[in-house]
Amino acid sequence: MRPVFHWNLGPRTLELGKRTLIMGIVNVTPDSFSDGGLYLAPERAVEHALALLEEGADIVDIGGESTRPGSRILAKVGARDDKLKATRGSNPANQVSEQQELDRVLPVILALKREKPESLISVDTYKANVARAAVEAGSGIVNDVSGFRWDPEMIKTLAKLNCGAVLMHMRGRPDEWRHLAPLPDPVLVVKRQLGEWAHEVVRHGIQRDRIVLDPGLGFGKNFDQNYPLLKRLDELHALCFPLLLGASRKSFVGRALAKDGHDRATDQRLYGTLAAETAAILKGAHIVRTHDVKASADAARMADQLL
Repeated sequence: MRPVFHWNLGPRTLELGKRTLIMGIVNVTPDSFSDGGLYLAPERAVEHALALLEEGADIVDIGGESTRPGSRILAKVGARDDKLKATRGSNPANQVSEQQELDRVLPVILALKREKPESLISVDTYKANVARAAVEAGSGIVNDVSGFRWDPEMIKTLAKLNCGAVLMHMRGRPDEWRHLAPLPDPVLVVKRQLGEWAHEVVRHGIQRDRIVLDPGLGFGKNFDQNYPLLKRLDELHALCFPLLLGASRKSFVGRALAKDGHDRATDQRLYGTLAAETAAILKGAHIVRTHDVKASADAARMADQLL
């Protein structure tokens, strides 16, 4: 059985567990691995977000900086975690600055709120100032791929904000992922570290009922280490937090679908994505984050019937 939670987003509360919620992806970036450049113009991003809501998205997740390997990710390292290293060999002129990210996401959030005031928006950022501005503009959720660890101000900022928060597990930086040593048991490592990080942020003032955990498929895990995380996702319920899962179009899906030694291209990974999302729901995922909202919503409805 999937445990039921009430996710505190400040002005509103979401029930998690009775049915799977769908988080639709809106990348306002030129270099995201799947849809980079398609929705860089604010009006196109808003149009896409509205379409995702019409297709069944409960939440739209708006991001202004790609974290795919090779992307232009900021090298600033949180002082709290000296194990995280700055991006080697990066060119500061090519990094996405705080202002660039604000210029990308804020017009979309503001316009979407004007067009559809009841829409629930998540901002995909690891920068504290972007998170603050996005929440003030109307975002109800901050989705931080760094687990609140890349910006030392993020935890203090979130403690003062009235919103939900997604804490995701990752290892290292995008340029390091291909070179990280394999984990002997990825499930045990992710479970232990997510538990430690969640305890830390609660201790620093972020209420427990505001937090959702994400095991971070693909973020510092090689291809083979993602499959046990899906297979044993239910073991993370011992942490007593709701779970978000993002498998959409990721490389480990393409690898599983590979033929003749060639990975399936990102736009050919839909059916593999749906299989991964269905497996995750049956193992207790409360939210799935996806590019293909209509198909994922249908798959989730079927999986929910089995639950």
